[in-house]
Amino acid sequence: MWTLPADAQIEHTTALLAQLDDALGRASGEFAVDAGALRQFDTSTLSLLLQAQRLTARRGGALVVHNAPPKLRELARLYGVDELLPWGPERPSAGVAGGVA
Repeated sequence: MWTLPADAQIEHTTALLAQLDDALGRASGEFAVDAGALRQFDTSTLSLLLQAQRLTARRGGALVVHNAPPKLRELARLYGVDELLPWGPERPSAGVAGGVA
C-alpha cells in the first residue's frame, strides 16, 4: 500500500509523482493508496490520484483509495470526479508516509 503524506498540496506534486511512479513500478494487480494521513490537500491531490488510476489501469491493475478524508471526497464531488475515483473502505494504515507495503 502506498501512503500519501499529511501534506499533498501542489508544491509537493513533483516529488509525489516520482514516488507514485516508483511504487507503481513495484506493484501488480490492485494498487492501494492510503489517504488516511492527509491533512492538507488541494485539487492537485485529486490530479495525483487520477494519474495513479490511469497508470494502474494501463498496467492492467486496479486502484483503490482507502481512508480518504471526508473533505477529500467532498472536493472530488465538487469537481465532478468523485465517481472516477475508486474509494475503498477504511483499512489499517501502512504506517510510513510514502511507503509501500
